[in-house]
Amino acid sequence: GYGIYPEVYTGLEFEKMNSASGPTGGQILLKNGQPPKSVGIIHCVGSRDERFNKHCSRVCCMYALKFAHLIKEKTGAEVYNFYIDMRCFGKGYEEFYHRLLDEGVRFVRGRAAEVSDYPMNKQEAGKLIIRVEDTLISEVRRIPVDMVILATGLEPVENATEIARIFNISCGDGFFTERHPKLAPVSTATDGIFIAGTCQGPKDIPDTVAQAGAAASAVQSLIARGEIEVEAATSVVDPDKCSGCRICNTLCPLSAISFDEEKNVTVINDVLCKGCGTCAAACPSSAITARHFTDEQIFSEIEGVLYDVRA
Repeated sequence: GYGIYPEVYTGLEFEKMNSASGPTGGQILLKNGQPPKSVGIIHCVGSRDERFNKHCSRVCCMYALKFAHLIKEKTGAEVYNFYIDMRCFGKGYEEFYHRLLDEGVRFVRGRAAEVSDYPMNKQEAGKLIIRVEDTLISEVRRIPVDMVILATGLEPVENATEIARIFNISCGDGFFTERHPKLAPVSTATDGIFIAGTCQGPKDIPDTVAQAGAAASAVQSLIARGEIEVEAATSVVDPDKCSGCRICNTLCPLSAISFDEEKNVTVINDVLCKGCGTCAAACPSSAITARHFTDEQIFSEIEGVLYDVRA
């Protein structure tokens, strides 16, 4: 119903209305200047949906509960929350949810199917009708309200993939990927580049601030040392064997390989190289070897391990 019915608002639009500097001076009013007598808040709009975004946006449930509390406090209107699952995971969040239950806010478990203005009885005349299947009672309900608020989720920016390509970091589902979800939550595949906030995934303000602090500390530790350690076991190119096929140029996950047009050979940047060995394994002319892991060294290790077996 958004864009069709004037009394359907997104969360940001309602937040602006509720602000003291907003168009209504912080009052919750309908287009006719009257306060609403009933309000429906629809959760997970654009989130947890196979057709749009499969992820949970994490912030929607709590800001929808905040809206319900403010509406009750300012207007005393009947408030309905239409939810799939109530996710109150933070400190004091569950207590706030139970506070709203005590305030008389109603919760309907089920995804709203549609918002229309077609009345089927006198009680629905002049109202917006939210049709929803209440999964707790296994019944399709039609609930008339004066105002509808859509708790919209978080989405990645459209050019996230291009930004990831420029900085040579990983990107999945439009969000930047950390090096390790537990051991390196703010680091990326490229040393010296860190991520913080919702560019890594949906999160609330406290989590964003904590992650930003971790990223700033990581940057400070690099600056304080004044120097960085580079990988010792990097790959090296034998220019006499290199045929200039450029197969390795597209395989390097860190973009550490370039091509010297004048010499017609591949060049490896020792600072960027982490010695993964992908290029060495792919080189058809065996022109690339990994320092300290040459074929001769590996074969010698294998022979040493199998020596007692042969004996």
